[in-house]
Amino acid sequence: MLSLSNTQIRRALMLLVGFHIVIICASNYLVQLPFTVFGWHTTWGAFSFPFVYLATDLTVRIFGQGNARRIIFKAMIPALFVSYFIGVLFQQGLFNGVEALADYNSFVFRIAFASFAAYLFGQLLDIKVFDKLRSTKQWWVAPTASTLLGNLLDTFIFFGLAFYASSDAFMSANWPEIAMIDYGFKLIVSLLLFLPAYGVLLKILEKQIIKN
Repeated sequence: MLSLSNTQIRRALMLLVGFHIVIICASNYLVQLPFTVFGWHTTWGAFSFPFVYLATDLTVRIFGQGNARRIIFKAMIPALFVSYFIGVLFQQGLFNGVEALADYNSFVFRIAFASFAAYLFGQLLDIKVFDKLRSTKQWWVAPTASTLLGNLLDTFIFFGLAFYASSDAFMSANWPEIAMIDYGFKLIVSLLLFLPAYGVLLKILEKQIIKN
């Protein structure tokens, strides 16, 4: 871990909390937009959410396990409410107008709550695995293992809570397939973009943090 002042740590943690909230909210919107590739059903959320794991693993590497957990706990409640508002305003990609907020939307809240639960447990597992393996000689072992396991837990908690017996007939019928394909795409994005970007972003984040 870096030797940092309290001010530097607070600034960095605030930036990372904001990053987590943005990615969670964007992913909750994008998961409502399914598409088919080579005959398999997936959603656009599979391409955005892996970046939360990138941010978490960088946090554990720089600040340690305790501060990474603080980010999770600070981001999850705001992300739940913001995700709900965005989901109501733009349900299934269509703008419904501000007046849509006047009525409770159980479908969107279920997605937001599923994201809340999946994010909490997936990220805590990611942090635990990464911290256990961070001392290995090969730098890529910890982020790879934590991403594989964290994403697996996150994906199936989310899709199971959000779409099992859902009012959305398509998602209700296809969520296990979509969850498996989403997990596959998350791994592709994570392993092809995450590992090369990890070292670069670590250096950038370190330079930003140590600025006076």
